[in-house]
Amino acid sequence: MTTNLREVKIGDTCKVVKLRGEGAVKRRIMDMGITKGVEVYVRKVAPLGDTIEVPVRGYELSLRKADAEMIEVEI
Repeated sequence: MTTNLREVKIGDTCKVVKLRGEGAVKRRIMDMGITKGVEVYVRKVAPLGDTIEVPVRGYELSLRKADAEMIEVEI
């Protein structure tokens, strides 16, 4: 089942299938370590719900929900 990273529940692990978006935005997401095939664990969501914290390639990454929507994942 594919969805976007914003829809993944806290505590779930998913695999990145595709990055949507264009140019600089897509490049920035890739530079943060999120590329096709990488596994992502959703550690927590900020209290007001604007950022999602995920450990990626050995470091903690906080993503805005707008960016998380561009990351298509498979649960």
